[in-house]
Amino acid sequence: MKILGIIPARLASTRFPAKALADIKGKSMVQRVYEQTSAAKKLDKVVVATDHEDIRKHVESFGGEVVMTSEAHPSGTDRCREALDQQDTDYDYVVNIQGDEPFIAPETIDELVALLDGKTQLATLVNQVKEAPLLFNPTIMKVMFNKNMEAIYFSRECVPYLRGVDKSEWLQHHTYYKHVCIYAYRADILREVTELQVSSLEKAESLEQLRWLENGYPIKIGITEHESISIDTPEDLERALDIMGLN
Repeated sequence: MKILGIIPARLASTRFPAKALADIKGKSMVQRVYEQTSAAKKLDKVVVATDHEDIRKHVESFGGEVVMTSEAHPSGTDRCREALDQQDTDYDYVVNIQGDEPFIAPETIDELVALLDGKTQLATLVNQVKEAPLLFNPTIMKVMFNKNMEAIYFSRECVPYLRGVDKSEWLQHHTYYKHVCIYAYRADILREVTELQVSSLEKAESLEQLRWLENGYPIKIGITEHESISIDTPEDLERALDIMGLN
C-alpha cells in the first residue's frame, strides 16, 4: 500500500494569527510538524497543503514539499482531498496530521497506519483520560467505541454519563478516552466524505467525524499511549514548551 501524509496548514487563525509560522525555539511550527511526520516509518510521502504563499515559500525554504490549496476549505479533510487530487501517484490512504501539533511523536503516526489494511475506511486514535479536569473540558473530544474497536460517538461532553456517581469520582468507576486528532482515510472514502452534506450531529457538536458516523461510515479506533498536544493559542504553546521541558 502507498500512504500519503498530508499536513494542512492555513495562515488564518482567530486565536493565534499565523501560528503555522510561529517560532518554536528556532523552528517554525509547520517545520516541526513536518520533521516529526517525516520521521514516521510508514509514510511513503509527506506534503504540506496550504492556502498561503508565505507558508509555501517557508516550507520550500527548509526543503519540504508543499502544494497550494483553496482558501475556502471548511476543514482539514477538505484540504487533504484537494492535495490528494494534485498528486501524480495513486495513494491507497491519506493520513491527516494536524498542522498545530509540533511535538507529535512519529510513533503515533505509525500506530495509526498499522490499522490500515485495505478494508479500513477511516481510522483515528484515542488515549486514556487520566486527569479529571479533561473530562469536562469541551475542547477535549471524548470518544466511545465498541468491542470491534469502531467508534460509536465523539462528543465535547463527557460520555457516558455515570448515573448515581459523583463527577469527582467518575475516573475511578469508568475508563474514558479522549481523541487524538489524527485521521486516516482510504483514498476513495476521502473523496466520498468530502461530498457529504453537513449533518445535524456535526452542527450540534461542531465535529466533522459525526458526519461520517451519521452517514454510516465505520471509523476504526486504535489506542495509543502517546499524548497529543494541540496549539490553539500562544498560551497553549507556552504550556506545551513547559511539558516538553523546552522553557
